[in-house]
Amino acid sequence: RGLNQSDVPSCLRYFKTMATPISVGENMLFAVPKKGRLYQRVLQMLERMGLEYRRANRLDIANCTNMPVSLVFLPAKDIAYYVGEGQVDLGITGEDIIAEANVKVNTLAKLGIGKCKLCVQGPKGKYKEAKDLAGKRIVTSFPKLARKFFNDFDKKMNTQTSIKYVSGSVEAAIALGLADGIVDIVETGTTMKAAGLEVVEDVMKSQTVLISNPNTKHPALVSRLFKRIQGYIVAKNQCMISYNIPKTRLADALRITPGHESPTVTDLSDSEWVAVSALIKRKEAQDIFDNLEAVGAKSILTFAIDACRFPSDFRRSVSGELNGVLHSEEKQSK
Repeated sequence: RGLNQSDVPSCLRYFKTMATPISVGENMLFAVPKKGRLYQRVLQMLERMGLEYRRANRLDIANCTNMPVSLVFLPAKDIAYYVGEGQVDLGITGEDIIAEANVKVNTLAKLGIGKCKLCVQGPKGKYKEAKDLAGKRIVTSFPKLARKFFNDFDKKMNTQTSIKYVSGSVEAAIALGLADGIVDIVETGTTMKAAGLEVVEDVMKSQTVLISNPNTKHPALVSRLFKRIQGYIVAKNQCMISYNIPKTRLADALRITPGHESPTVTDLSDSEWVAVSALIKRKEAQDIFDNLEAVGAKSILTFAIDACRFPSDFRRSVSGELNGVLHSEEKQSK
């Protein structure tokens, strides 16, 4: 939907006026969740990106001290709208929220956090398929996605499913007699099970993503922060391994740890041994330990990576989560 002046939070209406205690000037605006399950993880990500800021008490805007960037703290459900409409340049929110907002944004990277599913749910044991709920009452916080999902059933079965919106506590609607089924987010399933519900059918998978406005006035800054987040994702999924190996077994060891471009091999004071360091996937570390030990490696250590910067093709292949969308200015420069 389009945004009216009344739709825009007070912080976005007034922060560019003389009335606000904070002036953002021509800074790039970066919207992040102001609370909820993603808040602390996003704050950690901002720190790893090297963004230095101080957020004043009760204010939802903070200017970075080391970059021309202003952080705007917003409800996650609003961020997709403001990025899509150009109110802010960059944002972090969920794929489910973007789909519900139905706005045009560039999805730059999947961040690997906040993974969940949007599901049709019903009382345990009552409905076997989502089509069993066609023509009945559905309550949800995602009315557009729910309507789109049930439209196919309504057309085929000549039914009219009732879709009602509520902003929260969706799982209580059935117990209160307001709905026959719901469409809601399932992360761990604890809340769903506590309400006596079960998943009837999945609507979509979702996770937290980095998005940007396609027409941002700050393409260079967007690309710069995008690369920093890429580096954060790679660092989170990778680690460095170091070990000593006899030269006679070096070829076997290098097949186990080929590294990125190539491992680093260093001579030791014992002329029959060398030290090797290489990049490996963190989740494969223990298996690699076992394999290296089997070929004679000793003093095997791993080291966490705090930050890194690799070519974009490597970043995408390593994480499997990066879309590599670049804005026009960077594309033209290449």
